[in-house]
Amino acid sequence: MLTFHELEGERVRLLPLEREHAAPLFQAADDPRIGMHYPSSIRNMEETEAFIEKAIEGRKRGEQFPYAIFDKELQAFVGSTRYLRISEEHRNLNIGSTWYSPLVWRTRVNTEAKYLLLRHAFEAISMNRVEIITTPDNVRSQRAIERLGAVKEGVLRKKYRGLDYIVYSILDSEWQEVKSMLEGYLDASAYK
Repeated sequence: MLTFHELEGERVRLLPLEREHAAPLFQAADDPRIGMHYPSSIRNMEETEAFIEKAIEGRKRGEQFPYAIFDKELQAFVGSTRYLRISEEHRNLNIGSTWYSPLVWRTRVNTEAKYLLLRHAFEAISMNRVEIITTPDNVRSQRAIERLGAVKEGVLRKKYRGLDYIVYSILDSEWQEVKSMLEGYLDASAYK
């Protein structure tokens, strides 16, 4: 059976998403730029609570494992991410439904969070494949995913909610090279 738990790095802690994270995540999401490319709406406390409730229900069904992202430098919650479409049988999953407060855009937060998620996926639960998906209009997300070392596979037309999605992946055979690259990025001298 696959196990998921809190993940911690130098700057971030990924905590299993709980109802108590509603207020700090609502505060972190208080910027209209987040909603421009994010498929769920978290514009008020009710939507934030519904977002968390849906994620918790998905976790109970074993379909996903959602996290709240805590920035140890800012001493604040700054976003959310999750494992999605978890298939123990096929040894693959997605990392997605990720958003961050603009306060941490272009910092090490996303790189470190993805590194922790990828390391757990490949080293702790032995996944063969990890997918990361974004929309064609979200160029900032595409660049971030490509910077992680993920390979662009193609576009799935009208896949979810009638939208096109770009699929990227990292395979277990690529993990050591990707890991070395990410650890280089996370070197304290690289950036904060």
